[in-house]
This record gives sequence, structure tokens and C-alpha cells, in this order.
Amino acid sequence: MATTTLRAAVVIPTRNRKDILKVALDAVLAQTVQAEVIVLDDDSDDGTEEMVRRNYSSVRYQRFSGPCGPSVLRNRGTEMASAPIIFAIDDDAIMVSPRTIEQTLAEFDDPRIAAVGIPFINVRKGSVIHQQAPDTNDRWICEAYVGASHALRRDVFLAAGGYREDFFYMGEEGDLCVRLLDKGYVVRLGRAAPISMGVAMTYFLFGKTSRCRTCRSIWPERRYMASDLASALERP
Repeated sequence: MATTTLRAAVVIPTRNRKDILKVALDAVLAQTVQAEVIVLDDDSDDGTEEMVRRNYSSVRYQRFSGPCGPSVLRNRGTEMASAPIIFAIDDDAIMVSPRTIEQTLAEFDDPRIAAVGIPFINVRKGSVIHQQAPDTNDRWICEAYVGASHALRRDVFLAAGGYREDFFYMGEEGDLCVRLLDKGYVVRLGRAAPISMGVAMTYFLFGKTSRCRTCRSIWPERRYMASDLASALERP
């Protein structure tokens, strides 16, 4: 199948975590919806490149002289992709259900939904499901998503300028979501089966600091119907 016909692309930044990356790639390739898969290697020296090239001929691999950080790599991966919906996940984010991509694609059911926060569980911190919609009847929106587990519209993301790359690690998602809101777009809480996640990406250990600031909350989490998108976009 030509990549131009695919509906989704999975973009995975990684650095020196080839074993868990392999688990993540196997889960992505087992999805019910075929996707482009792009691995952005932030200058790994643990054999990541050899592992990807040896085991995954269908996966696009790009190596960077880094560390560059997740914001840079997610921007480059989105630019490289051709599919309209980008699934940007961390290298330890495992799509346990084979329907995660399928279910999340269905949630882009209104053009004003720019991003979907895919539900996830941080297995090292318990069993709480994060960024999950409270019910399956209505659409629920929130002020921002977690960068380790989300999907977004490629064209909207690029038109907004992508992530600000001086946010080396953390803060980039909230900053982008404010800019998306200013353009009339919202972030939706997902309803897919939760992704399993082990640890956060530890770029801050590699000798580079991040300009990290807190995104101000635009509104509390609230639900809205499709016919009521205009009022949902009103600021309190």
C-alpha cells in the first residue's frame, strides 16, 4: 500500500532505549489500521539503528546528531510524514490494544478537533487512566494533552508552527495548545483503550536545559455537543 493512501503516521522519538522501542514498534505494527512508522533517533549509541534496520524494513529511520530533544524530533517526524493524522508517542508507550489507532482516528469527527489525548496508564505509578473521556456519549475537551500519548492533525500542527524548539523537554504541549485555541481549535479527551507507559523520556539527563513554563488553563474540562462547538470555544 502506498504511504500516500495511509490515514495515520506514528512518530517515535528515541534515545538509547532499543529494547523497549522494539516492543513499541511491534505493537504499532500489530494495529488494525496500517500506518506510516517513523523513528527519530536522538543520537543513540546502544545499537538502536542496527536493531531498527535489521528488524523493521517498513519503518523509516532518521538519525540526528543530538541530543536534540522531543520537540525537535516530533517536528521533524511530522514534516517527514505524509498521512493526515500524526500519532506522536514516546518510545516506551505501548499500544496494548490493536485498535488504538482505529479508535482514535474515529475521534477526529469534527474539523475543529486538532488533537486527541490518547488515554494512558503510567504503570510505574499505578493503574490510573489519564486523559480519558469520562463517558462515551459526548465529546469532552481539555486545555492540553500529554505529549507522550496523543494524535493530531498534521496540517493544523504545521500551520501553527509546530512545537517551539527551545522547549527542549516539557512545556511544549501546553504552549502549542494555547496557539491552537487562538486559531479556533480544541483538544479532545480520547476514549481508546489506554496505552501502557513505563517511564518518561529522560532528556533532561543529557546536559541540556529546557525553558519550561506552565500553560495557563483556558477552561476547566467540560463537555460539548457537535452542534455546540462555537460556544465551547468561548473563553470564560
